[in-house]
Amino acid sequence: MHMADALISPVVGLSMAVVSVAAISLSVARVKNEELSESKVPIMGVAGAAVFAAQMINFAIPGTGSSGHIGGGILLAGLLGGVPAFLSIAAVMIIQCLFFADGGLLALGCNIFNLGVIPCLVVYPLVFKTIVKPGTDYKRLSMASVLSAVAGLQLGAFCVVLQTLLSGITQLPFGAFTAIILPIHLAIGLVEGIVTAAVLCFLYKMRPEIVSFAQPNGNKNSVATKEVVIAIAAVAIIVGGAFSLLASQDPDGLEWAIERTTGVGDGAEAGLEAEGAVFNAAASIQESTSLFPDYAFENDSENPAGTSAAGIIGAVITFIVACAVGFVITKVKKRRKVAANA
Repeated sequence: MHMADALISPVVGLSMAVVSVAAISLSVARVKNEELSESKVPIMGVAGAAVFAAQMINFAIPGTGSSGHIGGGILLAGLLGGVPAFLSIAAVMIIQCLFFADGGLLALGCNIFNLGVIPCLVVYPLVFKTIVKPGTDYKRLSMASVLSAVAGLQLGAFCVVLQTLLSGITQLPFGAFTAIILPIHLAIGLVEGIVTAAVLCFLYKMRPEIVSFAQPNGNKNSVATKEVVIAIAAVAIIVGGAFSLLASQDPDGLEWAIERTTGVGDGAEAGLEAEGAVFNAAASIQESTSLFPDYAFENDSENPAGTSAAGIIGAVITFIVACAVGFVITKVKKRRKVAANA
């Protein structure tokens, strides 16, 4: 559900950038010590890397000709807590945009808001945490995961409609676009919810201490946190390097909805054009920073090795950036705490 620049106006794009930057700044300032301790920094890194890799895998939606990928916001929030999850997913969005030309640079603020703020800072505290409490059972955890994933994608998709409406994109009329984009993202949300439930239930069983909603319980089946981190890192590399080659080639839910609304093919910019100095500047910057445009070699887009390389390198970059962000935040907060107690 990464928006292209052609879907928004410069005013809406820059306004949403301000909103997303403000959300990131407030999250950094307000993250609690128990939400992001030094022990959680490696988990934040590998979880972000895993979500980056997982977002490369588009799964087909039977009978529609469309595909979808997980957003990962609820999964990260269930593992890390809402605020650290938002910071991690924001890092993923920024890396995808700058290094892989996934989503427009002008639309980056919209994408961070739709895929980060909505699931991590709105749906997670209002839906997930209302259902799931410390000591919860797997049934409630599964229900919370599915409902939260669906709610997050539905609200995010509706925000896309509002952002195109405010941008004056007349080719995407409000009623028709809403009637098409919400049902397809309901199907995608159900799949994401099932995946989220499966992962969180597995981690809850293996190492309950590392999930955001549980307390240590002396589970005899518990495995070392280090082993969990290594396992998630291995999954991220395997998914990004190998499973990404199996991704569906069907247009994703947003592209599919745009094609059905406009009656024109060619994906996210179907029948739409991004013209003007602001769009040209954004495209120029993105072109200069992209290592693997559209997750492929720049001059050999058909080579599958490009997709594998993009998946592995992207996962590694995400891990490094997420860990760096977490490390800096924890160090600054520790110093401030020491200074306050001095």
